[in-house]
Amino acid sequence: MSITPSLSPLSSDQFGPPEAAHLLRRAGFGPTPAKVDELVALGPDAAVAAMVDVQAVERGDIKSQFDLDPDVRRPLTDDEKELRRKAREEDDQDARSELEMLRNEQNRADRRMMIELRNAWVQWMTQTPQPFEERMTLFWHGHFATRARDVRDAYLMAQQNCFLRDHAVDSFAVLAAGIIHDPAMLKFLNNDRNNRKRPNENLARELMELFTLGEGNYTEQDIRQGARALTGYFVDDNDFRFRKYAHDPDEKTLFSRKGDFDGDDFVRILLAQPACSQFIAFKLYRHFVADIPEDPKLAPAAAKQVIVTLAEQLRADDYRLKPMLTRLMRSEHFYDPGVVGQQIKSPALVAVGTARMLGTPLRRPLRVCQAMAMAGQDLFDPPNVAGWDGGRSWINTSTLFVRQNLCAYLIAGEGKDKDAYDLTPVREALGDASGPDAVRVLANWLVGHHLPDERRQPLNDFVKHTGSLDDDRVLKGLLLLITAMPEYQLT
Repeated sequence: MSITPSLSPLSSDQFGPPEAAHLLRRAGFGPTPAKVDELVALGPDAAVAAMVDVQAVERGDIKSQFDLDPDVRRPLTDDEKELRRKAREEDDQDARSELEMLRNEQNRADRRMMIELRNAWVQWMTQTPQPFEERMTLFWHGHFATRARDVRDAYLMAQQNCFLRDHAVDSFAVLAAGIIHDPAMLKFLNNDRNNRKRPNENLARELMELFTLGEGNYTEQDIRQGARALTGYFVDDNDFRFRKYAHDPDEKTLFSRKGDFDGDDFVRILLAQPACSQFIAFKLYRHFVADIPEDPKLAPAAAKQVIVTLAEQLRADDYRLKPMLTRLMRSEHFYDPGVVGQQIKSPALVAVGTARMLGTPLRRPLRVCQAMAMAGQDLFDPPNVAGWDGGRSWINTSTLFVRQNLCAYLIAGEGKDKDAYDLTPVREALGDASGPDAVRVLANWLVGHHLPDERRQPLNDFVKHTGSLDDDRVLKGLLLLITAMPEYQLT
């Protein structure tokens, strides 16, 4: 199927319920009939603006909303330092035991906090009035991937999550500059060990390969020089600290430029490279438009053309994200039939989208987070510094089973939770529709208007042979069938 590369705005008369629903799936976590009607009434310009123009909301942040202790990994007290000295220098076994007990308690407290943090984020994703902000936070979480099991400080992970949210739809330049001051990232990539005597190259390498330029757009010499620029960028408890005595002040050469550069200069030089805007446009395209190959060279021609144009705009706008994303989500390309319903949902989109669209209770967030992890997306613990591969890697025989069970858990519950789901939002959406009309309404809502008639027939047969949708058990059964369809795994 040929896909148009046109970034011309979709005309107003082409923006109906299918297009509004597609926008809500890609820029949020899924549509509701009421939200679809609202966006259609607004028209395409105002509809996209309503999604993308994130406003300040009274949410505080995850750190303040939940009981996250900033001292879970506090520095040692003077007495504890004395214990450490005795353990090391005097081989004091009592001191060793006391320190071991302290470490074990900190480890337990940190693990409890990480569980709470994951639960908190999933809850916020299902509740936020600004789903686009959270979609972007989720994107940056995978882009600037940081693993809790390596950082071993839940408070720093929460702090990073809030930083990504605060600037999620702001400017990539702000994000790139901020991430080299982020304590969780500095610990994860060992930059808290990067000093002028023994430069550590981890952050410099990943900053170029995974965060700004992409593989093949820098040299080993750039890595070494970049590591020197990042010396002295350390962590002091929960805060960033620049330690001048550890910084290499001598001249460095980065991308043919010479100077006594520090880490902030390094980021500015990276942002000035043409490959940077191209790389970020490519990553955003993969997240919001299509599961194209990870190698940009293998992308379809239409995608390449769109990415080049978006990269040019991103660069011209000093890396501000809203203009580029607005143009993309207003474009004919974004609503092309070859794009709609062709992208595989991440586990987060399955879980949060099901809860938001159907208004199901989240039930036990811990169970939901565990299911997401089993399906391949353990929040705050991506598989590596490259984040999640996405696309087809989300689906295999094991993860598909987990996804379907997750949807069944949200809809039907288990044990004492079985009767906790109030179907009123679904009944309100159905109105007076019954039989095949009700099936069509639900299929359009939950899967998409592109679902062929023959794929709806098994749903019609279920209703015909099972009973009236006035019966909650029948309606829940229909919802379970729809969410078990392969097409439900697509967006």
